[in-house]
Amino acid sequence: MSDADTDAMTEAVAELIAILDLERLEVDLFRGQNPKTGWRRVFGGQVVSQALVAAARTVPADRPAHSLHAYFLLPGDPRVPIVYEVERLRDGQSFTTRRVKAIQNGRAIFATTVSFQIREEGFTHQPAMPDVAGPDGLPGGPELAANAQLPDTIAAYFARPRPILLRPVDWERYRNDGPRAPVFNVWLKAAADLPDDEALHQAVMAYASDMTLLDVSLIPHRRSVFDPQVQAASLDHALWFHRPFRADSWMLYAQDSPAATGARGFARGQIFDRAGNLIASVAQEGLIRPRLD
Repeated sequence: MSDADTDAMTEAVAELIAILDLERLEVDLFRGQNPKTGWRRVFGGQVVSQALVAAARTVPADRPAHSLHAYFLLPGDPRVPIVYEVERLRDGQSFTTRRVKAIQNGRAIFATTVSFQIREEGFTHQPAMPDVAGPDGLPGGPELAANAQLPDTIAAYFARPRPILLRPVDWERYRNDGPRAPVFNVWLKAAADLPDDEALHQAVMAYASDMTLLDVSLIPHRRSVFDPQVQAASLDHALWFHRPFRADSWMLYAQDSPAATGARGFARGQIFDRAGNLIASVAQEGLIRPRLD
């Protein structure tokens, strides 16, 4: 990776941190800005992460988030700032619950409920991390974009500077050259070091968790969300944080899609740190409607 590529990605991380630093308008009212990307709609992961930040700003720092359940209601307009309205549902001895509504032009575009918990010890178990190649040596970013075997739309996606580094283990799936199981493994992390702020690391993971998940439900159909013959959009998103982690260290996002029906694809993911600890789980259903025109 060239110095110019590294600088561009560092700037992308700085921009992500900036858009996650919400402006407080009132006690439980916040405003988030959108990055200048030229996208036609706001990226879903951005809204999830900003809403998580808004909720966290109303909770003591010693109560990290442990789960988030969200619905995408309307496409977000990247030209308009997003207002986040936080409702305090519960302040218990162990758990704190917040509901967040994202608003543009007087209409709700997104809603989520976030639960926070004091740190506690208890029973522990987890699945083993998939036995896949590590991130070192795998192509990503401009290296992957330069692969002549990839469609132009996929190459353009990986060539663009972004705040999250992606190194797919199963990058061959993008060639769509034959039937494949709906399984996808990708290493990811923030493209530059992050401050020592647990809420920020959780928000960055929330942002990254929406980047590749829906696309897994299209793998057995030899399609992707970049296919102009597919109308794709996230419908809901659930995220569980299991233990502390750093989003600027490599994490394996192991994803699969057990079902697709009714123009909807369901996908789920497990996120492991490099040592094999399960640090988060994700589930999502999205629209994957074939375009008939």
